[in-house]
Amino acid sequence: MARPVETTPRQEPRLDAPKGLRTSVLSFRKRASRDRFGRATEFIARAMGTPWFLIGLTLFVIAWMAYNTYAPEQWRFDSAEIGFTALTLILSLQASYAAPLILLAQNRQDDRDRVAMEQDRQRAERNLADTEYLAREVVALRLLVRDMASKDFIRSELRSLLEELEKRDHDEPAEAEHRRSTGSRSA
Repeated sequence: MARPVETTPRQEPRLDAPKGLRTSVLSFRKRASRDRFGRATEFIARAMGTPWFLIGLTLFVIAWMAYNTYAPEQWRFDSAEIGFTALTLILSLQASYAAPLILLAQNRQDDRDRVAMEQDRQRAERNLADTEYLAREVVALRLLVRDMASKDFIRSELRSLLEELEKRDHDEPAEAEHRRSTGSRSA
């Protein structure tokens, strides 16, 4: 006996929710598919820009023309008398697909460049803010250092204090002698 398959009602995205919260599994698959397609177009565009692609295409055209020129008449599938029409159509088809693929790859590269430039701009703003902060700190430190006593100033103050102490030590015995001599005369 088969069980009935339970289905859940499909939830519509809420329009009052931010766009990032409205993603569903299906949109994720679409985005992954788009990204896969974009990577494929970039791969094709890069491959078409290589010397190996040009060499391969040249060898393909030469082989096509040689086969349809020198092969037995009943085996040929493109006529040299009418200008290799099938080859022309194939090359035109290749060119008509190559141009949009290259444009898609360029658009993806432009998007990456735009994101990189935005990140560089934000990094430059942060660096500028950091530099301005450090410059203010350096100025504040210079002002503090300017108010601080220098080594030479402290040495000169210590010398003057030492000279005062030496002068007082030198003057004290003379004063004591003077007091004794004046005190003994009055007694």
